[in-house]
This record gives sequence, structure tokens and C-alpha cells, in this order.
Amino acid sequence: MLEAKSLRKATVPSSLLPYPSPGSIQPTRLALTVDDDDSSLSSCCAYFASGSRVYKAQISGAESLVHKGKDSLLIPAHAEVIEASVTAHCPHRSEIQSIALTEMGSNDSLILGSVDSCGHLIVSEFDTDSKDVQKLTFAVSPQDCVIGEGSWAGLSFCPSPWSMVAVARSFPKCIDIYDQEIHVRNLRTLYYPSSLTFVRSHYGNESSILFVTEGCQLTMWDLRVKENGGCLKRICGSPGDILYATSFSPTGNIAVGGADRTVTIYDPRRWSAMSRWTNCSKYEVSLANAHFSWHTLFHHKIHLRHGFSGCIITDLAFSSVNPDYIYIQGVDYEVFCGEWGKCTKIFSFRGDSNWLGFSKCPNRDVLGGWCDSGSIFIADIAANIS
Repeated sequence: MLEAKSLRKATVPSSLLPYPSPGSIQPTRLALTVDDDDSSLSSCCAYFASGSRVYKAQISGAESLVHKGKDSLLIPAHAEVIEASVTAHCPHRSEIQSIALTEMGSNDSLILGSVDSCGHLIVSEFDTDSKDVQKLTFAVSPQDCVIGEGSWAGLSFCPSPWSMVAVARSFPKCIDIYDQEIHVRNLRTLYYPSSLTFVRSHYGNESSILFVTEGCQLTMWDLRVKENGGCLKRICGSPGDILYATSFSPTGNIAVGGADRTVTIYDPRRWSAMSRWTNCSKYEVSLANAHFSWHTLFHHKIHLRHGFSGCIITDLAFSSVNPDYIYIQGVDYEVFCGEWGKCTKIFSFRGDSNWLGFSKCPNRDVLGGWCDSGSIFIADIAANIS
């Protein structure tokens, strides 16, 4: 079983960022990095995007006791922002929709990628000990670069090689594959893409499989295949309910979640549902506290027939410590950990306002959430040895 070692709450100085931009429903504007040798999590570095810029905050992490409230709700302890600044990452012309971090092989550098609402991609190399950009790795514009309405856009770095990145654009219904500045391929989706993730192949180091959620479907794409546009498989979820999140487990399972408040775990080898956790987000969202614009509601087809009676799941992440557990984030301010096989909640914590960003470190169970109030929550999770 997993347990929370600490939960900290820090506030970004209002002098640096007084009013964060709203973004889209998906909380894809936060990325975390920690020192793998720092078992006590003495500090954590958070990158977050607002408007056309990317910011960085170094958050203290002194060891603290975990306090729990009703229904295993974690109560955060206060943490200090050691340093906060605007990064030297090249600014965009439109609002940034997503950012992502990856490591650059054996070199002690971080690769930061960002994509804005028009699909413009900028990737920079950062030294882990410096806030300055080592060099501008590459910047590319979409092939159909025209003046039009912006939309959510996401990106995913390929595990190997890191220079390959996939960029999804919602309104154009397309996914562009780049190898640095070179446009490799264009994938056309049937519905608006809402999340994407590369997965590592079990048969070699090269990764060419891409999972995408579009509308109510989970689709699997192979960049090496030309037939059917590269699409290998389509799985349809609840008709009319949009999927917003997908996550790949180290054991090979894939999880999806969305507007129906259900987390479904699939086995890609048989394409069958291993588990279906229904109504896992219990808190309701009303029109009074749903801070989405009507523009967003209509384009994402969140119809009033749903009545906002359920909390939309907007992000998922399998545990790196024990893949039988999964972290679930929704628009009701809540993030919780549960055992997906038994459909049971273990613990949870809540933000103080809408989530603008949610992230989990790739190889460690350190979770981060960024709220539009300026608060950043950092949770350190470990296995309960007892």
C-alpha cells in the first residue's frame, strides 16, 4: 500500500505572476523535476506556463508530518518558495497550452518543450544547476500555419530518441510528429484530440507507439505503419462522453478517464478492459463553480444534458512505486490515489482553487498541482513498509 510522506503548499509571489492565464480544461501547464538522489525531497523545482511565458519556482521541502482530515484528506503544510523567476525559454506569440520535461541522455541537462494554442512548438535545453538556457534546441511552426482560432494543444516527448516529439492540436484534428526541426509525419484524428503519450516498446529501445484520446475514443498509432494512416486500433468508450486523460503503466497497461467520471484500465495485448472504476470522482460540479467559458463548453461538447452532475477527470498517472495504484485529478480541486483493481480510494488532497497544472515525476511518486490562486501543492508518496 502507498502512503503520503509529506504534502506541502507554497505560493508563487504575486509580484512575479499576479493573474495566471486561464488555459484549457486539461491541466497540462506544469512540469516537475527533483533530484533522484534526494530521498527526503529537500527541494523541488516546478516549471509552469502562463500566457506566453514559462516560469520556474524552487520550493523548499523540509520533512514534515502528514496530517489527515475526514475521509483520509491530507492537510498541507506550509512551504517556502526559495526562488521564483521567468525562465529564459523563448516566449510564444499565443497562450501556452502545454509544457513537458525530459532528460537529454547522459548529459546533465533538461529538455523543456512548450506548445501554444496555435501549435507552435519551442524546445530548449536547460542545465539542471542553472536557470539560463544552454541553447535553443529547436522551434517549429505547424505546416498549415494560418491565422485562425486557437485551441488546446499538447505535446509528448518520445522516450527514445528524445528529439522526436508529438504535438496534438485540438481544432485542426491532427497530430504532427517532429524530429527536431524536421516534420516527419502528420496523423489525422476523427475527433478533437485531448491527450497523448508515447510508450516505450518492450521489444527494443526505440519507441514508435503513440496513444491518443480523441472524443470518446482511445486510439493507438504506430509511426512505422502507413496503412490506415498509421492507426492500429480504436476503442470506443461511453458514447458522448469525452476522454481527457491517458496514462501508460510500467507493466504495459493503459488508463483513460474523462467526462463520465470513470477510469478504465486496458490491456493492450488483448484490447480488453481489465478494470472499470465508475464514479470515482464523487464531488459534483455545478454551473456556479465551473469556471469554463461557454466557448470551451461548446467546442468540447460538454452538454447541459450532463448537468455537470459529475466531476470531469482531466489527468491520470500510474504510480511508479506500485503500478496497481493510480493518481486521479479532476476539476473539483481534488487529487486522489486509489487501487484501481479494487476500486478503492487510499488518500486525497485538494487544491484551493481550479487546477491549472498537474504533473508527476517520471520515475518517482512526487505529484504537483498548480492552482489559479498561485498555490503549488507538492506531495511525496512512498510505499508503506509496515
